[in-house]
Amino acid sequence: MIIGYYPKKLVPALNLSIKVDLSGKTSWLSEKYAAILGAAMRATSQLSEEQLAGMIPWRPQSARDLIVHIISFPELAWLSHEHGSMSTEDMAASNQRLKDVVSVEAINEYGEGVLRNINEFLASGNDEAFDRVVPAHYGGEVTVLELLNIILSHSTHHLKQVYYFMESDLHLTLKDPATDADLEGIVTPDALI
Repeated sequence: MIIGYYPKKLVPALNLSIKVDLSGKTSWLSEKYAAILGAAMRATSQLSEEQLAGMIPWRPQSARDLIVHIISFPELAWLSHEHGSMSTEDMAASNQRLKDVVSVEAINEYGEGVLRNINEFLASGNDEAFDRVVPAHYGGEVTVLELLNIILSHSTHHLKQVYYFMESDLHLTLKDPATDADLEGIVTPDALI
């Protein structure tokens, strides 16, 4: 059995005559992470502390928790090249570490640091780290670059949910949201919730 999206095992098992190479996607991933994490930080800046603490009606978490989730999963995917995994234990430890990141300023400072680290990593040309295979809660056994690609879609999906919450529940007009060009090429489900 092959668990998850694991091209290095799927291609030979299915006798596919294709080569999966994400190494050329590092600049694309960097650009898309800048767009999505930047959009998440701009959305955060539109919210008051009270709105951040408010609960999302369809999720058992606050708006703050969902926004930090958008940022923390890319960080966990990036850190998997060092930790060797992106497990439920890694996620729980991240949640604990970030529990005091609650203000608009703190969330945005955290987001800027995550984006800087991801961009430096993607610009490093470190093929060994890019190709490290890690067990991940999302994707099964994947390379770090594959995991970053999967988590980009995950965070984008949640960003769209934040936008929906801001417009539908808080009746806010989005200021400088992610554009169609920002979202181009990022696969997300059609249904938000």
